[in-house]
Amino acid sequence: MRNLFTNKKLVIFIIIIIIVCVFLGMFKDKILKIIYPQNYKEIVSIYAEKYGVEENLIYAVIKAESNFNNEAVSHKGAIGIMQIMEDTGEEIATKLELELDKENLREELSKIDNNINIGTNYLSVLLEKYKNKEVALAAYNAGIGTVDNWIEKGIIKDDGTNIENIPYKETNNYVRKILRDYKIYCYLY
Repeated sequence: MRNLFTNKKLVIFIIIIIIVCVFLGMFKDKILKIIYPQNYKEIVSIYAEKYGVEENLIYAVIKAESNFNNEAVSHKGAIGIMQIMEDTGEEIATKLELELDKENLREELSKIDNNINIGTNYLSVLLEKYKNKEVALAAYNAGIGTVDNWIEKGIIKDDGTNIENIPYKETNNYVRKILRDYKIYCYLY
């Protein structure tokens, strides 16, 4: 009698698992859209068009950099949802003729519009320089000088075909994560 009761519990458990799986399958895209949102759509669209960068790539960068947390500050001091370093932000803002209050630069860079504007412009510069997403993303994370050095030494190719050879574990994982998230954004939107 005990084995029969245990078997009934097992059957009920399996049925519940099947129902949950079916339920989740029906709402998979809705659940994924919660995990992979398109926050700040209007702002992202403006700068994606202005600088010729795919919106889904911008979203993947934001997802990886801050998970849409505008108050995020990295251990290296990068600021906002696209994690802009102060020096980079100031340099790009000057180039774009953005009038930022230099006395309150950190606050200025954490403003959503400024951060997406500067981050997307910087990403467009990297995409133009390297001609592919993989190497541009590596440079967004590790810096142009570092990536140029890797290319010069033959550690990675300038066409991104051996991007798995990135020697910095953080940058290697970063590029993989963004490329994965980019594919998910392309699937969802």
